[in-house]
Amino acid sequence: MNQQTKLIVFLFCIVKLALHLIADGNSGFQGDELLHIEAGNHLAFGYMEFPPMIGVLAFMQNLFHSEALFVHHIFSHLAAILILIYVSKITIELGGKTKAVFLVLLCILIAPAFGRSQQLFQPVVFSQLFWVLNFFFLTKYVKSLDKKYLWLLTIGTAMAFLTKYDAVFFIFALSSLLLFKSKRQALIDQKFWWNIIVFILLVSPNIIWQIVHDFPVLKMFDRLYETQLAKQAPMDVLQGLFMALNPISLPITIPAIISMFHYSMKSYRPLAVSILLAIVFLGFSQGKGYYFYPIVLTILPFGGVFWEQTILPKRKGLIYPIGVLLSSGVILIPYGMPIFPLESYLQHDYPNENRKLVKGGQFNVRFEERYSREKWSITIKELKNVYDSLPPSEKINTVIWGKHYAQAGAVNLSIDKSNLPMAFSLHGSFYNWVPKGKMPETTLCLSYNVGSFFDQYFDEVIKVKSIYNPYSENIEELYQHIYICKKPRQTFEELKSLFRMRVFE
Repeated sequence: MNQQTKLIVFLFCIVKLALHLIADGNSGFQGDELLHIEAGNHLAFGYMEFPPMIGVLAFMQNLFHSEALFVHHIFSHLAAILILIYVSKITIELGGKTKAVFLVLLCILIAPAFGRSQQLFQPVVFSQLFWVLNFFFLTKYVKSLDKKYLWLLTIGTAMAFLTKYDAVFFIFALSSLLLFKSKRQALIDQKFWWNIIVFILLVSPNIIWQIVHDFPVLKMFDRLYETQLAKQAPMDVLQGLFMALNPISLPITIPAIISMFHYSMKSYRPLAVSILLAIVFLGFSQGKGYYFYPIVLTILPFGGVFWEQTILPKRKGLIYPIGVLLSSGVILIPYGMPIFPLESYLQHDYPNENRKLVKGGQFNVRFEERYSREKWSITIKELKNVYDSLPPSEKINTVIWGKHYAQAGAVNLSIDKSNLPMAFSLHGSFYNWVPKGKMPETTLCLSYNVGSFFDQYFDEVIKVKSIYNPYSENIEELYQHIYICKKPRQTFEELKSLFRMRVFE
């Protein structure tokens, strides 16, 4: 990578980081982030919805004992920058130089797809990072057949699997190496079965954890297919992906897809086949649109190389109009991340006239992190008021039951400042962190609209507060309710047994 290319990459990294820091200043925590942060307080070889890597990262962030959004986004922002760096490296390995890198990074920057997905503290951004990193190792191996890169690929895919289970799509794509005689012979000569054994050993603690806990991740996937994936129409997924990647970038993405299989890229054919296999496998699995984002990151470099090697040598001046065209795509960046304050979003930038409001709602705000800072601040304040209203004798042993894991996570993250008691939940991985023994006489319960849900677990249930959310885009989250529940009918262990088959509801 020459100095000019390094400068281009550095500038894009600075702009990318600046956008994410601005978004941090205009947003709060998304619900899943609160679950992941809490996972850092319960290190394990696995969790009910995801592999252990996010818990390890959360553990390190939790060492700061901070509620600050930036602190809990440190690794997400670092991953976003590393993605740009390794996509650039892939582009160079494919024969690209400064102009190719510039075009590819500009496509990433303007795509709403890589805004939110790389902003939040979720396994998604780290999955993208490991996918790109491993594709870089695969590219190096295809070019050199150096055993060193095969081992780096082995360790990298294991890390990817321990980050997000969508790594199975990348692992399946690696079978493309066996379809090419020279690559297949190299794998045999290098005794690649040892790589498979090492991979299995590296991921085995997580597999054993899943076995011991009766494969909760499979139950989660079943629930996901039942409620979401099975209802997806392929054209809707394709249309959503088209918009998420920014239509302005089509002059790069379309040539990228075509040029992968062009004769000029013959030496990289295993890479093209691996991408194709991943897409086919993911398509048959009815994956959501954002499941394809890591694959897109490996396709874009082919488009940058095509422009630099095929189009620009004949028409050098085209770099300026194509650069201007792609740059105009920045107008879609705010759709992917909150770089404007909520007030601006509501009043000027994205009016709601064309959005269907839920009955009783005032706004329809997509992505809860745009308003969640206000949401959780009010929730914690109201919980604190109810808790402080309890007699001192009751407050000693009171706990909080958050019906949704995000509610329990929000309470636990605020404890140092709010002095509220610890919260538990029976939703998702929180199920494994429920206290043991007898339930206290008084429990504060926090839920969305669940009707008389708590009546079956307590003899006395009193709704004391309803918290209105004017920004909700669904009727279920229009209100949160706080209950004072007394005289529990079961112990914590018995409560867990009642929810054993309802963890993901």
